[in-house]
Amino acid sequence: MPTAGASFGALRHRNFRLFIFGQFVSLCGTWMQTVALGWLALTLSNSAFKVGLVTTLGALPVLMFTLYGGVIADRVDKRRALLLLQTLLLCDALALGLLNAFGLITMPWVYGLAFFGGLVSAFEIPIRQSFLVELVGKSDLMNAIALNSSAFNLSRVFGPALAGTIVATLGTAVCFFLNAASFLAVLVGLTMIRADPALAIERHRRRAGLREGIAHIFGSPWPRTLVLLVAVFSVFGASFIAVLPVYARDVLHSGAGGYGALMSAFGVGAAAGALSMAGIGHRVRREPTAVWAGVALGTALVLLGLAPSLGFALIVLVAAGLSMALNAIMTNTVLQTGAPDHLRGQVVGFYSFIVVGLNPFGSLQAGWISEHAGTVTAILIGGSICLVAAAVSAWRMGLFAGRRRPALTGARATGSASVPVGIPGVGEPVPLPDPRPLPPEENP
Repeated sequence: MPTAGASFGALRHRNFRLFIFGQFVSLCGTWMQTVALGWLALTLSNSAFKVGLVTTLGALPVLMFTLYGGVIADRVDKRRALLLLQTLLLCDALALGLLNAFGLITMPWVYGLAFFGGLVSAFEIPIRQSFLVELVGKSDLMNAIALNSSAFNLSRVFGPALAGTIVATLGTAVCFFLNAASFLAVLVGLTMIRADPALAIERHRRRAGLREGIAHIFGSPWPRTLVLLVAVFSVFGASFIAVLPVYARDVLHSGAGGYGALMSAFGVGAAAGALSMAGIGHRVRREPTAVWAGVALGTALVLLGLAPSLGFALIVLVAAGLSMALNAIMTNTVLQTGAPDHLRGQVVGFYSFIVVGLNPFGSLQAGWISEHAGTVTAILIGGSICLVAAAVSAWRMGLFAGRRRPALTGARATGSASVPVGIPGVGEPVPLPDPRPLPPEENP
């Protein structure tokens, strides 16, 4: 069994408690801004295309610069960098609020500030994710990742609900101001964090290039398998969310209320998966759990496409959310704990690039298939691809009875971290890589 900290062990660390509280408050504010920004764009333009363009412009910088952000993460003081980046995000939200409140907001301003927020996030995401190990150490890292995922999923329950009420009663500007204020919780927490000598990470003078980080990821069977599987899920798995409104209206005939219930069911499942990993994750084998969770995700999406009623669809989406959370947390943990300290930022950057950067392509393909062949077809195709990819991965990695597991190769075999080499999934995760799903997994 993996050696790891106790249940909710990350909360033993004062620095992590400060960090996670600030993150939860800030994530609630971020979800409020996401809802308000979409409504503001629709009010200004009355164009679904322009609303989608705002989302695209926010995601584009992540696709373009997150890999380089991972390189930067390995070269800077992460706490100081986060103080700067979180301050810039505060200014972005404050600018939206002020322009909106004084009636100066226009679509070009919305486009520009959405792009600026995405640009800052491209560097903030890998730095924030790779900072977790400095707060809790490797033994409690999976617990910290799971709790971070829990904060993300719980915030997307509270944030949008609060935003809907505020937009209807006080206007979108108030949401932007509250988001700006929410960053103060992060900034205060970061200011109060003090380095723990027992968890100090060795600073490497050698500055690794981007190719070295990617070669490290693809140099061992398990990290390579999990990263490729996450790429499939980012394009063909999470894409069902983009067509869920159409699915609720045209397939289940449940309207806006049904759509809200479906989204909540997925969020409940994801939160349950994250909290369960925070509680008992140290008792399970990480790599196999990530792959079997992928199999469960693909199965759930196929069942969603075949769902005969709203009630059945809600149950399936709880399972889908739980499976996706388990896969993301386990993959993130294996990648981070196995990465050498001087490559962890790059590994996190590459993982974020896949999870956040590839997601818009998944939404695009799902929307195109839904428009030309039907929403059910789009969900069934995506779920089937995920199921086949996960099943093939399980077979190749020897998880089916009677098959030998592959020999260790690459960075894992050479022992780039002080981890025993043995059967995959047994012992501390071996060499290699880490929402927000905003998100994440997200943060992400």
